[in-house]
Amino acid sequence: MSLAILSEPLPISILTQLRDKKTDSTTFRKGLVRLGRLIGYEIANTMDYKKVEIETPLNVKAEGIRIYDLENVIVVSVLRAATPLVEGLLKAFSAAKLGVIGASRREYEGKEIPNNMEIDVFYKKIPPIRKGIDNVIIADPMVATASTLLKVLPEIAIAKPKRICIASVLASDYGIKRIMKNYKQVDIFTVAVDKELNNRGYIVPGLGDAGDRAFG
Repeated sequence: MSLAILSEPLPISILTQLRDKKTDSTTFRKGLVRLGRLIGYEIANTMDYKKVEIETPLNVKAEGIRIYDLENVIVVSVLRAATPLVEGLLKAFSAAKLGVIGASRREYEGKEIPNNMEIDVFYKKIPPIRKGIDNVIIADPMVATASTLLKVLPEIAIAKPKRICIASVLASDYGIKRIMKNYKQVDIFTVAVDKELNNRGYIVPGLGDAGDRAFG
């Protein structure tokens, strides 16, 4: 498993705007789309490719590469918060197939920081995954306790795709460690890692409820 953090100025600048409580829903949603595209490009840069030779309009041969795995992508959207993030990912993976998983976590507030959240999966539609061929990208903007992803990952891993990636905006230390412990073959791409969770299972400092903020 690998952890890739998009720490360049552009994604951090967009994330800063998303964290700001004064950011309105439209701007927040557009920010998620932009980050989805950037994360998509980051994932694409790690995909398998082969060297090719082409001929230019000047009838001169030139060497280049073809990222053949761009044709073998399935993006799985964890509804509803991931919808804008997926819109950005699809700009990077225009040939991707799209699956959706509708999941919601039961609200919790206690004295202790929760180790796990109760997750209800109410809808699931994923294209057939080709064993050893498809690259599956699961889009979930917030990896807090990772309870949602640990509910989704078995559905993907059982098909034995070539690769499983998680595309997120923010992740917690705790959530990353839970995924690493259970799924060593998964690669995580995120813009930042926050250290803490609060007693409601939210990432701190975080950016709030991504779904609520994106859709008002």
